[in-house]
Amino acid sequence: MLENTKVDNTQLRLQEVKKALESGMFVLARSILDKMPACDVAFLLESSPPGYRKVLWNLTDHDQHGEILEELNEDAKDGIINLMGTDNLVAATEGMETDGLAYVLRGIPDSVYRAVLEQMDTQDRQRVELALAYPEDTAGSIMNTDTTTVRPDVTIEVVLRYLRLKGSLPDTTDALYVVDTDNKLLGDVSLSTLLTEEPNSMIADVMNHDTEPLQALMEENEIAKLFERHDWISAPVIDSDRQLLGRITIDDIVDIIRENAEHSMMGMAGMDDDEDTFAPILPSAKRRTVWLSVNLMAAFIAASVSNMFEATLEQVATLAVLMTIVPSMGGIAGNQTLALVIRGIAVGHISSSNTRWLIGKEAAIGLLNGMIWAILVATAVVLWKGDLQVGYIIAGAMFINLSIAGIAGVCIPLLMHKYKIDPALAGGMALTTVTDVIGLFSFLGMATLVLRH
Repeated sequence: MLENTKVDNTQLRLQEVKKALESGMFVLARSILDKMPACDVAFLLESSPPGYRKVLWNLTDHDQHGEILEELNEDAKDGIINLMGTDNLVAATEGMETDGLAYVLRGIPDSVYRAVLEQMDTQDRQRVELALAYPEDTAGSIMNTDTTTVRPDVTIEVVLRYLRLKGSLPDTTDALYVVDTDNKLLGDVSLSTLLTEEPNSMIADVMNHDTEPLQALMEENEIAKLFERHDWISAPVIDSDRQLLGRITIDDIVDIIRENAEHSMMGMAGMDDDEDTFAPILPSAKRRTVWLSVNLMAAFIAASVSNMFEATLEQVATLAVLMTIVPSMGGIAGNQTLALVIRGIAVGHISSSNTRWLIGKEAAIGLLNGMIWAILVATAVVLWKGDLQVGYIIAGAMFINLSIAGIAGVCIPLLMHKYKIDPALAGGMALTTVTDVIGLFSFLGMATLVLRH
């Protein structure tokens, strides 16, 4: 109930801002925006056409610009940065966490990037260089450097006194990292341990020596799997010499999981997961043209199969009415398997040790479904059209296509994953091409053979 109330209040404020802008009441709009958290302002910007977006950005509090940029999707963020001067961009990035810096500055033009670096102080410049030193979507690129460390040869009382002097801890801190004099990770000590153990206990005696650190070059998808498996709140990031570089927290993982879900959903349509809903017409059309061209080629391949059997179609008009059923059923069956396998790859369930069993299982399901639906569809067609020959034709084609669709639904994403092609992006199109071609070829091919006799 409380969550629903919070969502309703957020939507109400967003509507109030839009109404104020439409009425030309910019002072009121600014007042409402000043009271909104950065995530809601970012949501409002992403929900607005380009014209409104520019006005909204100019009305937002400059002190909030950095937080808002971190919350925006990539396309919207790049569009907003184009509205900002170098001085404003430097001011916005001041005090940002390392992962936020990497996200905001990665991908901006080199001339702007150099200008931003020149105006930063030494400490911020070093943080930017650290943030961008690692490839995108690796632990090093998404980590924060706001770690709190302690030595193993001090007591809990000393650590607590140090924390009181420090006054605060970074957000989402559940443990302090124990390091040696060379900043090499030795383990961690949880906050609960610090609060419940005897104050005169040594950190070395109460620390966790089995801390599982993340390598700086580990891919973010692998990191998300570890967090899910171990129910971590945070995890340390180290380099090849085991030196502590930073940490990754659960809020970073939530972003990764959300992005992966959006990637899978948008990828099925051949679109980028960061596609801006309100992007200008020409850039949007250009992005979609590539995928439409690929799909058109696939459609021509399927059409060429139909063309091969033009004479057969001219002889029996019923075939033209029924010819879409077999490819459609194959496509649905194959996509069920495809979705299952893509999810298995994403969560790490599928490996070289179990692929053969999985292919065998889906082949068996394809054969079973093929037999069941061949009988059902053939019976329906015979009762509908009163033609036993057409029933035989569609039964055979249905059995062939559903059997192959099951195998293709497994093999296509596995092969794409092996050759570093994203199956979420291209798997659906490849599978549809296979099921369309096999479905039409088997249906019209069998019809040709039957009609000749």
